[in-house]
Amino acid sequence: MKKLKIKEIVEITKGELVKGNLQEEVINFCKDTRIIKQGDTYIGIKGENFDGNKLWKEALEKGATTVIIQDMKLTEELQEYKDKNIIVVKDTIKAISDIAKYKRSLYGKEFPVVGITGSVGKTSTKDIIASVVSKKYKTLKTQGNNNNNIGLPFTIFNLDDHEAAVIEMGMNHFGEISELTKIAKPSVSVITNIGTSHIGNLGSRENILKAKLEILEGMDKKILVINNDNDLLHDFYLKNNDIEIHTYGIENESEVYAEDVILNENSSEFICNLQGERFKVIVPVGGIHFVYNALCAVMVGNLLGLDISQIKEGIEGFELTKKRMDITELENGMTIINDSYNASFESMQASLTYLGKLKCKRKIAVLGDMFELGEYSKELHEKVGKEVVKNNIDILICNGKNAKYIIEAAKKEGMNEKDTLYFENKEDIEAFIKQNCKTGDNILFKASNGMKFFEIAEKLVTSLNMV
Repeated sequence: MKKLKIKEIVEITKGELVKGNLQEEVINFCKDTRIIKQGDTYIGIKGENFDGNKLWKEALEKGATTVIIQDMKLTEELQEYKDKNIIVVKDTIKAISDIAKYKRSLYGKEFPVVGITGSVGKTSTKDIIASVVSKKYKTLKTQGNNNNNIGLPFTIFNLDDHEAAVIEMGMNHFGEISELTKIAKPSVSVITNIGTSHIGNLGSRENILKAKLEILEGMDKKILVINNDNDLLHDFYLKNNDIEIHTYGIENESEVYAEDVILNENSSEFICNLQGERFKVIVPVGGIHFVYNALCAVMVGNLLGLDISQIKEGIEGFELTKKRMDITELENGMTIINDSYNASFESMQASLTYLGKLKCKRKIAVLGDMFELGEYSKELHEKVGKEVVKNNIDILICNGKNAKYIIEAAKKEGMNEKDTLYFENKEDIEAFIKQNCKTGDNILFKASNGMKFFEIAEKLVTSLNMV
């Protein structure tokens, strides 16, 4: 266990200790006064609509021992906080980055860190890799989607007696992965794929690849694991021999690949070929994209020295972060597939392919807007509509400004107009499903997180009773 002291925090952040004890230890970091615990260190974060720095007194009153706040003039009488530590810094966002870099450095270069990025599949790949790695090492992993310039440092703060970490890294613009990887210092990096997420910000898939490759900047020895079936990553692999690249795939010849793939409704199985050694793998989630996730986990597990039995056990026992292919069978015989955390064309395509292969009474897709697509928005929503028809979806339900293009394209591809429905609000979607859906229907919810389709799915699960 490697704890920090107030003295180190002050030195790292170039802050001012307004009041407190330089030798006192910092245990747990928190940025939310609603969940603060006794002995926590509270860090005030200033957002667009909220300034957590103003809640420093509330944090202390709720049990925080230390507060780190931003560029505030403290004129209040501080005598009542005689047993507390109050640190003022110029910028708390920079401070958490600096503290996290220092905390990571305490674990040394030999500490295994797997960094994961990609256009889609980061979180599910993180989940399965962490499950595998944990069969040999006590493993810290990113919780939920805490993969940005605030979430990643707070993940690093949780390092305790761990022996490895699996860290997810997200981005919207150039330079963001660069900063995150310099905090996490991965020993192995993974790029799951290069798709169209955030193409509105970055302008092209080639630029998205360039932004994702920033993950290499934080590595002392560059070891990269890639999906070799992704066109841009495959091309990068063929053209670059100055870094250590390991490949996984199904279509292109790779270091680890899948043979005899069998896709079931709620699971998949395949023969894994790892550099000539063949063994059966069972994935407890349906969909070909989870076969790719499993292959990635095999490659990473092998690089970190796990044996095949450990790798198989990790894959077969992994659990997904909620809202990602969260499948619930209801008491009335319907099935809700809540995959509503995020959406890009590639993830929409994968979810619709999964839905299309299910053996059920009716396949119903409830789809919403995909965000941050810029000038490509209309085109990519239309491509989703074509995927709806391609996968023989029985009923298409949409909500959102750009989701209208999904319906238009589906109709052009021949989908019956009576089977395409557009609703102005989520409440009407919920009401329609309650009134019209039947035993044996499988209903997929998919949209960008800001559409909050998970609210519809969760309300239906509650109101229609979970088995």
